[in-house]
This record gives sequence, C-alpha cells and structure tokens, in this order.
Amino acid sequence: MILQPIIKLLALTLIWWSSVNVEYAVAATRDTRVINSGCSPINATNTGSFFANVNETFSELRGEIRNQSRHFGTSLKSKGDVNTYTMFQCRNYLSRNDCLACINTASTQIRDICKIANGARVIYNDCFLRYESERFYQQTNEIGGGVTCGNKSTNATGFRAVGQQALLDLQKATPKIKGFYAATKTQVAGGSANIYAIAQCVETASPQKCLDCMQVGYNNLQSCLPSTDGSAYDAGCFMRFSTTPFFADNQTINIRPYLKEGGSSKKWAIIGGVVGGVVLLLVLFACRLFTKQKRVPKADILGATELRGPVNYKYTDLKAATKNFSVENKLGEGGFGAVYKGTLKNGKVVAVKKLVLGKSSKMEDDFEGEVKLISNVHHRNLVRLLGCCSKGQERILVYEYMANSSLDKFLFGDKKGSLNWKQRYDIILGTARGLAYLHEEFHVSIIHRDIKTGNILLDDDLQPKIADFGLARLLPRDRSHLSTKFAGTLGYTAPEYAMQGQLSEKADTYSYGIVVLEIISGQKSTNVKIDDEGREYLLQRAWKLYERGMQLELVDKDIDPNEYDAEEVKKIIEIALLCTQASAATRPTMSELVVLLKSKSLVEQLRPTMPVFVEAKMMNGEGISDNPSNATLSISVLSAR
Repeated sequence: MILQPIIKLLALTLIWWSSVNVEYAVAATRDTRVINSGCSPINATNTGSFFANVNETFSELRGEIRNQSRHFGTSLKSKGDVNTYTMFQCRNYLSRNDCLACINTASTQIRDICKIANGARVIYNDCFLRYESERFYQQTNEIGGGVTCGNKSTNATGFRAVGQQALLDLQKATPKIKGFYAATKTQVAGGSANIYAIAQCVETASPQKCLDCMQVGYNNLQSCLPSTDGSAYDAGCFMRFSTTPFFADNQTINIRPYLKEGGSSKKWAIIGGVVGGVVLLLVLFACRLFTKQKRVPKADILGATELRGPVNYKYTDLKAATKNFSVENKLGEGGFGAVYKGTLKNGKVVAVKKLVLGKSSKMEDDFEGEVKLISNVHHRNLVRLLGCCSKGQERILVYEYMANSSLDKFLFGDKKGSLNWKQRYDIILGTARGLAYLHEEFHVSIIHRDIKTGNILLDDDLQPKIADFGLARLLPRDRSHLSTKFAGTLGYTAPEYAMQGQLSEKADTYSYGIVVLEIISGQKSTNVKIDDEGREYLLQRAWKLYERGMQLELVDKDIDPNEYDAEEVKKIIEIALLCTQASAATRPTMSELVVLLKSKSLVEQLRPTMPVFVEAKMMNGEGISDNPSNATLSISVLSAR
C-alpha cells in the first residue's frame, strides 16, 4: 500500500520531467549567432553622455523583461542635448530568462561591433536590439530588407508550395493580430515534414507599415525555399521558417480567423451582435461590392499589394486622376515618357507614366509580361510599380508617388544644400542595395541602363528609391542599344555600353560611381571646369584630387565638416573611382559595393585604376547634352600624373 503513492509520485515526476525536457529541447537550440548588424557611419560626438544614455536604456529595458515579462520595449534617455533612443524585441515564444539572455548577449556584442558609432543594431533569430541618436520607432523597412537561408534543402513532396502558403498566411494575418505576432506549425502532405514559422512586427508600427514590411519579408523568403529554414529581417519586422522546431507546439496561434476577408474574429463577433437590419444592409452592401468587383476587376486596388500581380487600371480613371494628363499635373519627362501626378477615386496619390515606346509587334506581345515581372520586384530601395493600362497605342504605368521628387533637385535644383552627410550616405548605401537586388537577388537579373540622380527618388524620410528599372526591356530591339547610342544618359554611361553596345551589370556599376561623386560633390558630372590645365569634368577632377591625396577638396561646401569622418569620405570617393574603372571586369559588383560601404576599414587592397569618361560633342560646337540624338560620343582617358 505504501508503494502505490510512491509509484504514482514517480510516474507524475517522470511526466513532469519529460515535459520539462521537451521544453528544454526547444530552448537548448537557441541560436546566438548575429544574422545581421549595422553601424551608423557617424561617430557619437559626446561619447561620454551618449553611451551613458545607452547603458541606462539597456538597464531600463532589462528591468522591463525581468519584472514585467515584456517581449518588446523602447527607452529614451537624455543628457543635456544628447538623446539616445533604444528598442529591443524578443520573439514571443521565448521565456523570460531566454529573452533576458538574448538581450544581454546583444547589448555586449552591439558595442563590440559598432564601437563608438551613434547608431547600431544587431539582429538574431530570437531577438534584436537597436539604438540611435534620432527617433526611429515607427520605421519598418528603413534598413533595407535582408534574408538568410539554410544550406540544406528537402525533397519532401509539396514542401515549397506548403511553405509559400504558410508564409503568405503569416504575412496577411500578422498585421491584424494585436501585438503583431503569429506562430504556426504546418504539416507537409504525408507527414514527411513540419514547417514551424513565425512573423513579428515592432509594436510601434502601424498595421499598414507592418503589412508593407511583411510583404517584403515574404518576397525575400521565396529565395530560400526549398531550403529547410530561412529568416527575413528588416528594421521593423521579422519572419522565419524551419523544419526544426524552435518553439513548442503549444505556442502556436490560430490565424485562420485573421485570414477571412474583412479582419479578425473579434470584428466578426461585433458584426454578429449588430441588429438584424444593420446586418442586412451590410450584406447587401457587400454583395454590391462583390458583383461590382466581378464586373470590373480593374478596380481591385489591392491587387499589387497582395502579390497577385499588377492592377489593370482603366484609361478613363487615369485620365480623370491626372486631369486629362494636364500640364499642371506633370511631374517631369524622361527618356521613356512623361510622368504625371494622379489622384485615384479612393484618394490614393500615384505617379502615372505615359510611355513612349513607338509601334512594334514586340512591344505588343511583351508589354503585359514585362510589366508583371517588374511589378513583382519588391525592395525598399526600388519604386513600386502598382499597375498598368493599355489602350490602343497607349501604354501607361502607375507607380507609388514620391512627394520629395528626385535626388537631382536636392543636389542641383531648388533644394540644393539641404542634404546633410548622413542623409547623403544613406542615399549612397540605399541605392547600392537597390541595384544589388536588381542584379543578383531578384530571380531575373535586371540591368537598369540609366542610373542617374534624376532616376533616384526620395521618400518622406529621404530614403532612396530607384525608378524606371526594367523599362529598357520594353524598348523595341532596334531602340535598345547602339541605334540611339544607348538607353542611358550622357555623363553617366559606361564607355563599353555607350560606344560598343556591350551591356552587363557593370554598366550600372559605372553609372552608380558617377552618381556617388555627384552626391559627395553637389556637382553635375557633365559640368565642365576650365582652368590653366584645360577642360575638366567631375570624374576627371575626382581622379586628379585622388592622385594628389586631396580628395576632401571634392566635398560639397554645403556639408558641415563636423558631420563626417574624413577617412570615411575618402573611402567612399575611392569606392566611386573603383566603379568607374575603364575595364568592366575590374569594377566591383553591387553586392560587393554594399559590403565595402558598410565596412569600417579602408579599401587599400583595392586600388582603383584610371577611369574613362564619355564626352558628348555637339555637332554645332562643343558642349554637353543629355540627348543622344544630337550628339556624337568620344572617350576621355584620364592620364596619370
């Protein structure tokens, strides 16, 4: 009789111990490797006060984890005029102790990685930590999304399709869930594998910002499948999937109610409690919308954001939105046609580009396919194509609208001198990231062919977005290369492309190098300086100053010298010269440039060789033209001194 309660106690102990072991088995797989980090190019000016603030915010956030079991928090500390903003977030499946351990690791490594920079971030699979000298809490896509994929893949039947659907469901549901967090376990057909997946946004984001960030993460993770694991990260969101459990089965969230059209189960419960008459009106209204959408599918403005391809806009709607393509709504005109500001019926402001493609059977056949391809390009440094319109010979593209217009206005136009060094650096880095995505990360390599300051737009936060990518693919074959000299702009175009029609990603690299020199100097590449030594273009001047060790003479006088580190500026000028080397083979790839720009060390092992510059000589005298039709081309080889 005495043995029975002992046996029962032992049995209960074994059950408890086995459950602890299951939980521990998941916890024991905690990964402390940094999957992404970033440091501000600017050092803190008052390091004592700034890092005293940093330490205080770390201490405050640890207290929130320890005492309130928080998984997310922000902290602001000030000493005099020195402010420090800090944010942390743990994945919701972490225990309090695991979350605290992750933040402790992050707070140590972030200082080791970024030293005295006035902004830093570290991202892990289980948590992230970030601090800045300026407020950033509402940012979501601001650092440029990234992805890491596992090196193992699975042959399980249907794994890719199941994985894509699981991630798409998380993308749609997470912005609707309170706290912006979801975790799911999905079984692959036949039980050959399970897919564990989570999605999370920072709690300071809006639902729309969360959705935008989720869409980029979802898109980036497509490159991982059929790998057995992958993580997508950004400033304000995180997505991860793996066939290896990294959270317990009882920590999943039922997201099915959030996948229903119209929102969460809570909203449906509220609707269900409304009096019958109101319900009837809602049903009738919904039916009317449904039949209207079936009759006119072109009205589905959410088509592009749900990753279902571009919206097919009605010509009459775009005509009305732009006031009949009026001059007052005209934003500008480029090589592919005029751009107009348009306001759709739902109040959304868009940019409407009327293409000038001419008449060709290729254009007729390829337009929709090419537009569909371009509309699937999603990156925070690329202008998003929302949809298109075809009517007769008219071919129209509809883009997201950028109120700040293009970079050339800030460098050479009415906003000249308004960009500080940090903003210019962010534009240099963001543009490199966008081009790297086009060249190497999208499933089809896209060469822009016309990178210039006029094709780099700035969003509300002055972050760069490259415009007009992929449009050269729409040109008839006889207009895409030498018959118009090149599908580019004089002063920016690589010599091998301008003179011989030899096109590769390195042509964009050359143009990017010219743009970087313009951003640093505030001068146009085609501006001619005439002195005792003769005619001199921007690239020639940059090379001459580099040879003499006087690179800082190139820096725009509108930039406060206290805002930048001299060695950092020299390094970036040297990187620009690497981009403009005569041999395309010696130019770095855009992904290599991103690494070089983020590196704290100089690039002494990569010494640039002499660049070349494409000149335009007008038929009626010498000068500079952006129009290839009335200019002949020659190459200036810069000589060493």
